[in-house]
Amino acid sequence: MSIISSNIKFLRKKKGITQQQFADEIGIKRSLVGAYEEDRADPKYDLLKKLAIYFDVSIDSLINDTIDEKWAPAPKGNPANLRVLSITVDKEDNENIELVPMKASAGYLNGYADPEFVGTLPKFYLPMFKQGTFRAFEIKGDSMLPLQSGSIVIGEYVENWADVKPNDTYVVISKSDGVVYKRIGNKYKENKKLKLVSDNPVYEPYEINGEDLLEIWKAKAYFSTHMPEPAPEPTMESVTSMLTQMQRTISKLSNN
Repeated sequence: MSIISSNIKFLRKKKGITQQQFADEIGIKRSLVGAYEEDRADPKYDLLKKLAIYFDVSIDSLINDTIDEKWAPAPKGNPANLRVLSITVDKEDNENIELVPMKASAGYLNGYADPEFVGTLPKFYLPMFKQGTFRAFEIKGDSMLPLQSGSIVIGEYVENWADVKPNDTYVVISKSDGVVYKRIGNKYKENKKLKLVSDNPVYEPYEINGEDLLEIWKAKAYFSTHMPEPAPEPTMESVTSMLTQMQRTISKLSNN
């Protein structure tokens, strides 16, 4: 039995309700409850959010922790706790990728958790992004060259900010800085500042307070109307530099 199936079964029994009562309260068929508890099927992310809210646990705990009589939930301020996330789905129950254009960036700071606002955003579906929740953001400025201003970055939702990896790129939503696409400079720690780094060296790194953070999305892909330029023709100087580097590598290998 998987962790999530045993957790659902344990939490349901702890509430003292039958599978049918549980199904009625959640709004699914009783047969599905049995399939989840017997590890014959896995609930989709949208249902996982509903289960986490119903049982008052985080999605992270529901999926990864062994929840039993000895288990203790993380403190409410812990980044692993459930965050409010609104999504939309298509007619086949596939999660859409909502697009946040530049002109909607300011409104997104207030409406990111509002289902009505999220429902008004342009949306699309890409079959390559099946696992996880994704959102697209139109970026502005030249701080992340070679990505041009106006490029669209698709990010995967990061529920637990402790999973953020330094040196990777993310779309960071904060009260103080709005919607930005940056490289993370340090590991996230609660009540500590998060360092944001631009790939364009003209821009200095800066920090934002942890309490200002609203959402973090790990960059997975991007679209741009700027096609890549052809590689420059090699010069005598570049060829000489390449040969020198090859000689150093061969010499190092020989010594080893």
